[in-house]
Amino acid sequence: MSDDGHQHTERVPSRQRRRFPGISSRAYEHPADRSALVALRKLSGFDTVFKALSGLLPERSLRLLFLSDSVRVSERQFSHLHDMLRDACYILDLEKVPPMYVTQDPQPNAMCIGLDEPIIVVSTGLVELLDEEEMRAVVGHEVGHALSGHSVYRTILLFLTSLALRVAWIPLGNLAIMAIVTALREWFRKSELSADRAGLLVGQDVKASMRGLMKIAGGNHLHEMNVDAFLEQAEEYDSGGDLRDSVLKILNVLPRSHPFTTVRAAELKKWAESRDFQRIMDGHYPRRSEDKDTSVSDSFRESAASYASDVKDSKDPLMKLVTDLAGGAGDLGGRVRRGFDGFRSAPPAQGDAPGGDEK
Repeated sequence: MSDDGHQHTERVPSRQRRRFPGISSRAYEHPADRSALVALRKLSGFDTVFKALSGLLPERSLRLLFLSDSVRVSERQFSHLHDMLRDACYILDLEKVPPMYVTQDPQPNAMCIGLDEPIIVVSTGLVELLDEEEMRAVVGHEVGHALSGHSVYRTILLFLTSLALRVAWIPLGNLAIMAIVTALREWFRKSELSADRAGLLVGQDVKASMRGLMKIAGGNHLHEMNVDAFLEQAEEYDSGGDLRDSVLKILNVLPRSHPFTTVRAAELKKWAESRDFQRIMDGHYPRRSEDKDTSVSDSFRESAASYASDVKDSKDPLMKLVTDLAGGAGDLGGRVRRGFDGFRSAPPAQGDAPGGDEK
């Protein structure tokens, strides 16, 4: 492969991992990712904005910026990342290897952006934080974004978020942009769950994927952390509290681009233990050659069924209330009153303001 990372040549991974020739992104995409994208495309005015932005976004400028002020991964620069990138593209059968850059930033972060062609960018903070197998899962995560075609919408979200800040003084203009930004963020969060699955297919080491997520949450202190205890946090987050906490969870997540780290870990562990994952590992998965024959309505029904299952299985008080409403359970009025009495009786919580995006 040339230094620009564009030509993919076959390569045996550094340790024997399964390869998935012709795999479709449908194999690992979270159903909520697909349904959110379908809903996004149905959003009033989205097609118009998308077409306009496709011609206006300074993509060439973005590429020149990374070329001039970051380090491009190659055989001569960050060669271990170069090998991981080639391995990830080999395993997921992505023929054109995306350019990859390392940029100076102490915050651990990675992204896949670009309209015409995807670009992968990782921060020095992330490279320094993760070990080889943890980093392999991250590279696979970003290659999964590329294979799914996520980079287009992620680029538009970054641009619109910046634009919304510039036109915040125009009430109607800002409202229109924020409606699309909110919808894009909902999809963005779901797309992260899909890419986490792609990272697991590339690394094929669920423990490494879990370690990486724990480090993103708590830093490079693995000797102080425990996977089981970390997953228990996700269980407590899902089931704990009353209706007030349920509403606060929604408010906390709305401004974020990523799901909470414990939630991502729990979702990935659940998928790693599923029959769907085992079938992929056994070589039974949808192929890209079949994508043109897939039914959009079938995908939407599958996504709707997934949402319904999540609501039914959730231990969150609000989700349980929704399930009871659908099932006609009694004493709902009393439960709602008891749940929301906390808003009137509880003192203002310290630190309830939504936190920033995780990386």
